[in-house]
Amino acid sequence: MREVLTNPVSGYYVHNDMLGAEGDFITSPEISQIFGELLGIWCVSEWMAAGKPKEFQLVEFGPGRGSLISDVLRVFRQLKSVVGESALSVHLVEVSPKLSEVQSQSLTGEDSQAADNENDPVYRRGTTKTGHPVYWYRGIDDVPRGFSIYLAHEFFDALPVHKFQKTDKGWREMLIDIDPQVANKLRFVLAPSATLASSTLVQADEERDHVEVCPEGGVLVQRLTNRISEDGGAALIADYGHAGDKTDTFRGFHGHKLHDVLVAPGAADLTADVDFRYLRRMTEERVLSFGPITQQQFLRNMGIDVRLQVLLRSSTDSSTRKQLVQGFDMMMNPEKMGERFKFFALVPHSRIAVQPRGKKDEQKGAAAPPVSGFTELEL
Repeated sequence: MREVLTNPVSGYYVHNDMLGAEGDFITSPEISQIFGELLGIWCVSEWMAAGKPKEFQLVEFGPGRGSLISDVLRVFRQLKSVVGESALSVHLVEVSPKLSEVQSQSLTGEDSQAADNENDPVYRRGTTKTGHPVYWYRGIDDVPRGFSIYLAHEFFDALPVHKFQKTDKGWREMLIDIDPQVANKLRFVLAPSATLASSTLVQADEERDHVEVCPEGGVLVQRLTNRISEDGGAALIADYGHAGDKTDTFRGFHGHKLHDVLVAPGAADLTADVDFRYLRRMTEERVLSFGPITQQQFLRNMGIDVRLQVLLRSSTDSSTRKQLVQGFDMMMNPEKMGERFKFFALVPHSRIAVQPRGKKDEQKGAAAPPVSGFTELEL
């Protein structure tokens, strides 16, 4: 998966503009502005709950065309009276040079520059149309430490997975081999004996007969956990996913249709559903985790119904109104994106601890507000 998607010569993400109607898949930020607006409200809410720190980093993993972060920044501009003069900066983790150029055009217009030194951790920088500094990185380790809100929408599903099959002889790793009977054809095979991965990545109490484990996703969550627990902030992960109950989800997409993952490597997007139970385990309870809950539930909790009605009332153009309704249906319909996508949040333990709230409550203390979009039942 890593080689097919990010190979510097022929990787799918490196040289393709795969988003939208002409690409291989479409995401919620491309479908409706409401999606990004509600995530923007989530970011503002968590920033306020943290005490409105002066320095505020907004970090997105795999920003696509920049549509999501653009909608989030528009919310910040509209809520300037709330956000005030906080020093907001934008940090984008993007491995694709081609997509970084698309994002730059969307976010800054012509106001960005590529780094002169290819070893510079910040390989592109600029100023957004809303006046905020924006930086591009290849990995989270290059993003400066500090209070940050992290967004990862359809990012974890593209990280490489190991696949394991339970057999009479124990767990065996599923590998990819060259078919000896057909020229230039790949095939799946089971390792004849235990591998390091099958010996270490499968849980001893695993009840499924086939599992997918994403170590890179686990490492990323551990790094997010360290940053959030030490520097403050929060993370919101939205993706295809499950709570540790699905088995074989590895698949490819080309032209909005399913594609054989072993055919024409580099020509199609590869994805596997995110195992949120595994991600929660990787936090080692150093932060609080909420979810996963369905996209339908999260967006409804965030007020999507009210926002839709406001936009419909303010629009007199019939085609715009139709697009709003169609976008709402695509995101909320259980048969479309409403239940296939899940939301998962990480916040520091102090986020819901008993805290003082003004002079009147100084002696007795007051509980912090609930995490936006989630309830205590989803902890």
